[in-house]
Amino acid sequence: MLKLIRIDDRLVHGQVAFTWTPALGIDCIIVANDRSAGDEFLKMTMGLAKPAGVRLLIKTLKEVPSCLHDPKNKSANILLLIESVKDAHTLCAELAEIRSINFGGIRAKAGAKPISKAIALTDADIVLVRELLQKGIELEIRQVPTDKKQLVENLI
Repeated sequence: MLKLIRIDDRLVHGQVAFTWTPALGIDCIIVANDRSAGDEFLKMTMGLAKPAGVRLLIKTLKEVPSCLHDPKNKSANILLLIESVKDAHTLCAELAEIRSINFGGIRAKAGAKPISKAIALTDADIVLVRELLQKGIELEIRQVPTDKKQLVENLI
């Protein structure tokens, strides 16, 4: 069961491991990231950052739908980590069950404007955000589970 879909360009890190994972009873983290899926060093570092006793699967974007629908993963409490709005948009086109996405961290880059303390979006990101909103997908910002939800639609 998908417990949380989170956009965070840091992917697996302390906030994910020590706040979100225990708060949601996560026993499986799936990283949906083409670059990481093909990089043994990144896989190793994420494996070191994950909490003990939690499975870590690092998949390409194309592999994620079949991974989520695999009977082996049906009973798992899954945290799906995505690096970008573009990747979230891609997955939402393939996975109708995505109804809410948490924006956790998207660092500033050239052409991006901050919409909150930890989220900076480009004009291209905002176009994709609007498309996701039109599909009825909740887009919310929280760094940790105890933060109050901020709706992205109110900040763009």
